[in-house]
Amino acid sequence: MALIVQKFGGTSVANPEKIKAVADKVVDYHRLGNQMVIVLSAMAGETNRFIELAAQVQEFPDAREMDVILSSGEQVTVALCAMAIKEDGVDAVSLLGDQVKIRTDTSHTRARIEDIDTELIKKHLKDGKIVVVAGFQGVTDYNDITTLGRGGSDTTAVALAAALQADKCEIFTDVEGVYTTDPNIHSGARKIDRISYDEMLELASLGAKVLDIRSVSFAKRYNVPVHVRSTFTDKEGTWVVEEEKEMESMLVSGVTYNKNEARITISKVPDTPGIASKIFTPISNAEIIVDMIIQNTRAGALTDMTFTVPRLDYDRAMEVVKKVADDVGAERVDGSREITKVSVVGVGMRNHSGIATTIFQVLAREGINISMISTSEIKVSCVIDEKYTELAVRALHDAFALDKDNVTDDSHE
Repeated sequence: MALIVQKFGGTSVANPEKIKAVADKVVDYHRLGNQMVIVLSAMAGETNRFIELAAQVQEFPDAREMDVILSSGEQVTVALCAMAIKEDGVDAVSLLGDQVKIRTDTSHTRARIEDIDTELIKKHLKDGKIVVVAGFQGVTDYNDITTLGRGGSDTTAVALAAALQADKCEIFTDVEGVYTTDPNIHSGARKIDRISYDEMLELASLGAKVLDIRSVSFAKRYNVPVHVRSTFTDKEGTWVVEEEKEMESMLVSGVTYNKNEARITISKVPDTPGIASKIFTPISNAEIIVDMIIQNTRAGALTDMTFTVPRLDYDRAMEVVKKVADDVGAERVDGSREITKVSVVGVGMRNHSGIATTIFQVLAREGINISMISTSEIKVSCVIDEKYTELAVRALHDAFALDKDNVTDDSHE
């Protein structure tokens, strides 16, 4: 008997018919002798609808009350799914985040899981029930409902799998697994059979939308095998696991992109000790996340500072930075929303040189200018004009022959 945690996203539970199909699938697993814990998202579109409703009532919706509203979507789906499972002849129980006691911090709408009490789930499993848990939500020490932010149901599922020491965690979605790039951009995108936690962390942080980055962090920390697969087919998906020896023979695992960033440059800043702190502390205090940072030294003891922020935070960040520029005596501030970060990821980069050179040559050949570069031991990221996104992704995918296994050779040495 295995203990399996399965998560189904919004498209998988978009209506009662699909919820019934999920129930049938889960019951089949249960009848094979498995203990089943199911994590569900809200129906597709519900979260956006709740956000729109709140905006009609309050210009800047209160974060605590937003969590009360947002958490209601999952409450509907878990109850309906438990009903459907019972209709199939198997006992089931739905549990909300505060009933399970998925304890979080107090950061409403973007809470982080601190602890999970598994006793109630284990009791229901021992009684032979399928346990259906609301994803995306938790509770504070003060009994306030919290939500985990976009993609939070993935995090709920993997965190539960870790806490329960489950045999595996399956993330069911509307795609068949993790691909070498976005299949909507490149028809040659190939499904990856197995990928390391580190590679998946990079892909998730760089724009790949298959798994939430926090869920991958939990999986890596607690060594939870994660199987990403489609709700609508029985085909094997992609396993996210510990790094395996053969993974190093692959130069590159994937090419991804992120259009949800913006660039800000503060020019002719006095190049003095502590200037970076003076610039970035107010941005941090405004709870704006800074990603890539480049500093260019000028003549006359001056420097330019360029960095990226989430596109949604661009206007707010510009307000903060313009005030900082006045305070430190910088000449001007400018920026752009029309950028994309294109990234190439692979654990094989650790042991093989020339990957970055190939990337730069490919983009140059296509007439694509690079404005910023960031690297780690398993990734190279380039900021380019947004209009070149699809061209860059296709060119890089082809350059590393990702439509087939790109095993190590001497072409990039």
